[in-house]
Amino acid sequence: MAELRVNPTRMEMKRIQTRYQTARKGHKLLKDKRDELMKRFLDVVREDKLLRERVEAALADVYRSFTVASAVSSPKMLEEALICPKKEGQLAVDYQNIMSVTVPVFQLRVLSEGGSDSYNYGLAFTSGELDSSLRELNGIMEDLMRMAELEKTAQLLAEEIERTRRRVNALEYILMPQYLATIKSIKMKLDENERGNTTRLMKVKDMMVKAQITQKRGDEEDE
Repeated sequence: MAELRVNPTRMEMKRIQTRYQTARKGHKLLKDKRDELMKRFLDVVREDKLLRERVEAALADVYRSFTVASAVSSPKMLEEALICPKKEGQLAVDYQNIMSVTVPVFQLRVLSEGGSDSYNYGLAFTSGELDSSLRELNGIMEDLMRMAELEKTAQLLAEEIERTRRRVNALEYILMPQYLATIKSIKMKLDENERGNTTRLMKVKDMMVKAQITQKRGDEEDE
């Protein structure tokens, strides 16, 4: 692992150690965030899976009824029956925060409704299958909105999980090992310098002792 280019001093080592401790704390927080995001993501995916199965089953019934209605009615009659919608709606989008991820909340607001049924045509010249298909389609509108909300939430959570995973890996496999390698290198250089200073001091001491012995012998000879 490549080391950081710093001066091998105790002050630099202390600074790198502080950075390493900060990186460790950030690594733990990011791992906890990643785990919680994964938990929320799996909850959303499970709910979306169940909802999708229900919606797909309901849509299959809608398509089946509409296919039968198309077979027993002319295309022109179907176009005239469906050309004018009975309800008008508006999709309201709110937002909520999930682990620092802003996700949408969809709500369908019906602006006008002219009765409890969902079709705006006469019943004399249309088939019951068309009535059934429109009624079933109207019944799954809330589920469709919820499914769209869940799938967008899952997409945003997946993107945030990937970003968090990259940050965790960068700290765990790049930055923190760099700090440790730099701290170890600085310690080795400081120890080497300390051993060098000790060796020099011992040599100076030996020279001083020899000088004292030589001086003492000279004084004895003079006497």
